[in-house]
Amino acid sequence: MILVLVRRVMLCVGFVLTSPFVTSAAPATSEANATEFECVIEPYQRVKLASPVVGVIARLDVDRGDIVRRGQILGKLEDGVEEASLALAEARAGNEYVVKSQEARLQFLRSKYKRLNELHSKAITSQAALEEADAEAKVAEQQLKEAELNREVAYLEIRRAVEVLNQRTLRSPIDGVVVERLLVPGEYQNEQTPILNLAQIDPLHVEVFVSTSYYGRIHIGSKAEVRPEQPVGGVYTAVVTVVDRVLDAASGTFGVRLTLPNPDLLLPAGIPCKVLFEMNPAMPVLVDGGSN
Repeated sequence: MILVLVRRVMLCVGFVLTSPFVTSAAPATSEANATEFECVIEPYQRVKLASPVVGVIARLDVDRGDIVRRGQILGKLEDGVEEASLALAEARAGNEYVVKSQEARLQFLRSKYKRLNELHSKAITSQAALEEADAEAKVAEQQLKEAELNREVAYLEIRRAVEVLNQRTLRSPIDGVVVERLLVPGEYQNEQTPILNLAQIDPLHVEVFVSTSYYGRIHIGSKAEVRPEQPVGGVYTAVVTVVDRVLDAASGTFGVRLTLPNPDLLLPAGIPCKVLFEMNPAMPVLVDGGSN
């Protein structure tokens, strides 16, 4: 908490000392409509990539600094057992003999019942024999349905085995870069240990702490110029996406976040910068109309 307060105060002091648009007096309505503040360029998001299952890392295909794409395979855990389970499920699902044999038995018993029914109509066979044949046909029909259900279950087992196998594969959830590789092939990955640190740097976030005297003059959707420090340099256009609604009384600041496009990944994250806002006029003083 203390570090956050110190950071906010230093940013505000840096703004006062360096900005050509601000004097020691409070801003007036005749002030220029553009104001410069200290800022920091940060990744859009950071991801600690881990596997949903534990196991030994078989391979990692990326290292620090590599660019990755969403869905790209980055590595795998040992998956020999899971591959064998998938092959077993596929073999069971491919077994058509049980269903075909039940179909043939049912067809035979139905034909038997039909013949006995004809004989019974001519008083050649007994009622008991006819009922027995009917019962055998009905049992065979249920056994055929059971065999078909077991085949459907076998196909579901394939889907389950595929999902279990896919859990052993590491895929990137974002477009970004590899910041750090925390484990190497041969090491054991448990529930608490991430394997890779990734960062999305397109777009980038620009974080600014602004004096509370400017609250209400910066709005979501407004544009601003961002100037990274050397050796990067240059001028880039960003859009305000977040304006904190809770101000920090201790430092007298509030946070503002901008989104900065970085399609070619030319801008690095983690570099100080200056941001030039286009300010709206100062907020009018609120007066309580109900007081006397």
